[in-house]
Amino acid sequence: MKTKLTLLLIVVMLLSSFGGAAIAQSGDTLTILFWQAASQMNPYIATGTKEFEAAASVLEPLARYAPRGEMIPWLVDEIPTVANGGIAEDLTSITWTLKEGILWSDGTPLTAHDVVFSGEFCTHPETGCSVLSQFDGVESFEALDDLNVRINFKNPKAFAYGPFVGYLSPIIQKAQFENCIGAASLECSEENFAPIGTGPFVVEEFRVNDVVTYTANPNYREEGKPHFDRMIFKGGGDAESAARAVLETGEADYAWNLQISPAVLNAMEAAGNGTVVAEYATNVERLIINQTNPDPMLGADMRSVWMEDGSNAHPFLTEPAVWKAMSMAVDRNAIATQLYGKGGVAGCNIVEGPAEYRSPNNDSCLVQDIAGANAMLDEAGIVDSDGDGIREHNGVPLKVSYQTSTNAVRQNTQALIKQWWSEIGIETELRNISASVFFGGDPASPDTYGKFYTDVEMYTNGSNGPDPEPYLGNWRTTEISGPWNSWLGSNVPRFYSPEFDELLDELSTTIPVEDRIALTHQMNDLLVQNGAMIPLVFRASVSAIANSISGAVMNAWDSELWNIADWTRM
Repeated sequence: MKTKLTLLLIVVMLLSSFGGAAIAQSGDTLTILFWQAASQMNPYIATGTKEFEAAASVLEPLARYAPRGEMIPWLVDEIPTVANGGIAEDLTSITWTLKEGILWSDGTPLTAHDVVFSGEFCTHPETGCSVLSQFDGVESFEALDDLNVRINFKNPKAFAYGPFVGYLSPIIQKAQFENCIGAASLECSEENFAPIGTGPFVVEEFRVNDVVTYTANPNYREEGKPHFDRMIFKGGGDAESAARAVLETGEADYAWNLQISPAVLNAMEAAGNGTVVAEYATNVERLIINQTNPDPMLGADMRSVWMEDGSNAHPFLTEPAVWKAMSMAVDRNAIATQLYGKGGVAGCNIVEGPAEYRSPNNDSCLVQDIAGANAMLDEAGIVDSDGDGIREHNGVPLKVSYQTSTNAVRQNTQALIKQWWSEIGIETELRNISASVFFGGDPASPDTYGKFYTDVEMYTNGSNGPDPEPYLGNWRTTEISGPWNSWLGSNVPRFYSPEFDELLDELSTTIPVEDRIALTHQMNDLLVQNGAMIPLVFRASVSAIANSISGAVMNAWDSELWNIADWTRM
């Protein structure tokens, strides 16, 4: 079949070279633009969505989340539950049964031993796994036989679907990665750049921070899929050029994360070559407030490094009056309406979706209050003592360095916030960094968001699935980012709260939905009301699809490429 398709493609190309109309058909090249280029393809040591998405067409989880947030089996035939015996009645284990006959792209069988290894890879204390919160509460992994794997929990686990559900924690091949576990994880370039997978595509060539070329997996389990012989996953550039390539020039088939002003995006869509799609799930654009001191004079051993005794706390951002005033000064509605359009609404919570999990306790942030912010700082004695327009706290001027990735909407957001903060006596230095670097995982780079060598930074993330427990696990104390985990820890603000950890433990064993909602509200409020983060915008996932592509179903709950095996060209 592939030979026939290849011959047909050659004929089409020859016709095109002689001036004939090139006819696109199944078997041609699919071009995906992720303008934030991938730096590697191992999700367990990834720090940006670009890496997770680059890997999603190769590496697969046991189950996924569908576009409405419902869980669906993927490498298994059914979702384990208490009713079908897959989850122990005492909630201390979950057993998954793999589909029979699934092969890795190298032709070897997928087994329960690969699943066990994947879990042990992430939970190894020296791996520095960036998605460790997905495995919160896991005690051990057991291969009962070649197809059945049991995950045992330390305590009864009310939500047992953290490990291996969704694109953040897929299965990796034991035979390929067994020498890369632990401290060696970052050194295995060949493996991290070209993982062997069970998905519809195979990595042909990986160019760091540039492009990934894939070919169809010859051992994919669904006959006749994928419908494209090749796929190009191109990084670099910016959101506007990516959108233009799909919507105006027709050079690409899919463009991701179109954080573009609504006027510009609507004008592009009017060209008629593609369609803009937007779906809400849980993503929130937020300001991260550094709880530690990023002063470069401290040196690498102390700069932005968390100390349990609080000895390296930020000199003024941990002062409630300061971060509260910074939040009060921001006009979230202006940011959402002017810069996001249908792609965002003003938000006051870190957990914004599903709707029932959204806390009602922070809505005061929706009203900008410059006068109130100034009054709060005055009352706290944080004043401009020398008349230079900048307030001081304990003799330290309120000067902040505020970084984010390079993107027109983000730079416009920065400019607005800088102006508003200047009106309350805070001076702001703006930095923007290439997304490939900012969201990269290079422990040697000073500019990654995980290293966080500035006072404030801004980006978006959200929950992997509708239950927020694994997501909230990102801010457990043990997840604080630092040199001990190669700056890959998910607790980027260095938020320290024993109360939060205790609530997370309670959530882990709480079954009634109404109680889980109440606990989620409490943890969300601890994050927001203690100044770890300042939410700005509840964001939709916005992408563009060429009108020639059929079968692409937008999914904001999982990988946007979740069903790429079904994509065809009309």
